[in-house]
Amino acid sequence: MTPTVTELLNGCILTLMTSPRPEDTGMFAAARIRLTALVNRLVALECADGTAVRVWENAALRALIAEAGPRHGMPPGDAMKITDGDYSLAALDAANARLRSLVMRLHEAAEQARDTEIDRKILKLYCEMARRRELHLAPIKPVA
Repeated sequence: MTPTVTELLNGCILTLMTSPRPEDTGMFAAARIRLTALVNRLVALECADGTAVRVWENAALRALIAEAGPRHGMPPGDAMKITDGDYSLAALDAANARLRSLVMRLHEAAEQARDTEIDRKILKLYCEMARRRELHLAPIKPVA
């Protein structure tokens, strides 16, 4: 399961709202606050580029299916019926999941047919998708 932005932020809210037990004070409480801050930072990074990444991914997945699908018994119209919805992360993620499912079926068909050209295109796309989803944590300087 991949938690959503809302689920992560709700977890942070609950963590900050819950008073630590007496035995959880000191270093444990400080670590808890640092972890909450880190999760918030990762959520901020995801929110900054998440929509653009998913729109790009969905377009790339559709293009791959349109190009290679017919060679492996998959009508290109299947992918075109899957819309990005309202461009919220939830709608984009739902479309992305359905498109990825189609690409996995396409990948299986390409492997069975020993279509190395499509196999390599799919693997290259997977790598690019992973690269675009990376979150980079630069050091933060504390405010004095």
